[in-house]
Amino acid sequence: MKTPKRLESLIEDGLIDAVNRQLMSGKEATVYVVRCGDEVRCAKVYKEANKRSFRQSVDYTEGRKVKSSRQARAMEKGSKYGRKAQEEAWQSAEVDALYRLAAAGVRVPVPYNFYEGVLLMELVTDEHGNAAPRLNDVEFSAEDARKHHKTLLNEVVRMLCAGIVHGDLSEFNILIGSEGPVIIDLPQAVDAAGNNHASSMLERDVNNLSAYFGRFAPELLSTQYGKEIWALYAHGNLTPETVLTGRFRESNKPVDLKSVIRVIDDVRKEEAARKLRQAET
Repeated sequence: MKTPKRLESLIEDGLIDAVNRQLMSGKEATVYVVRCGDEVRCAKVYKEANKRSFRQSVDYTEGRKVKSSRQARAMEKGSKYGRKAQEEAWQSAEVDALYRLAAAGVRVPVPYNFYEGVLLMELVTDEHGNAAPRLNDVEFSAEDARKHHKTLLNEVVRMLCAGIVHGDLSEFNILIGSEGPVIIDLPQAVDAAGNNHASSMLERDVNNLSAYFGRFAPELLSTQYGKEIWALYAHGNLTPETVLTGRFRESNKPVDLKSVIRVIDDVRKEEAARKLRQAET
């Protein structure tokens, strides 16, 4: 196929050798299957802000860091420079989340490079080597639905333990690869400790999973995994090995705000220390 203009510079600079075909076009990006040496990967080309339908809600961008106070002021004013900086921050959010989650062992596509608004990453394939289908395009037995639901809950927990909430998780941004579900599309990912909407987003993500898999295994519709996961996280009791029950009992006791703030502060300090360690390596 003819090389898309946005990918020409990657070919010129030797990051990819050829574009095989377009894989999909979504609300925020167009994805192509590309060849890099002997490997087949995918290139996610982000659409310009005025050409995509997904809105950068303040709920998602709250708590995100920017490079400088100048950028922050420009983004608030909505100047041309500010809009460009906001777009770069939106794209970088997915790149940063992918690297962070891959390092934490979460099932996401392996990221390889981010260059001029194009994200090069692993092409997730099925058992036949073809591009993996989305969860929404697959029918399941009740047994398989329960299995995949449990797997994805574990991935949501692992993500939260790494400090990230997907924020838009559903059957439309999960692929069924040869080794199970893989979570994709993370530009709206939020920092669990730095975003006041993280708890409601986490609960919505989990409820979306229960609603989808509940079509095949109806008993999942009455579970409360979202509330349970966040409560464990807020109290500092959530680990990737935590055994979930799907049950949650609302407490009538007054909230201990001081304890909650201490937990949040501890998480923020751990994240700051992690970033400092990364900067030193």
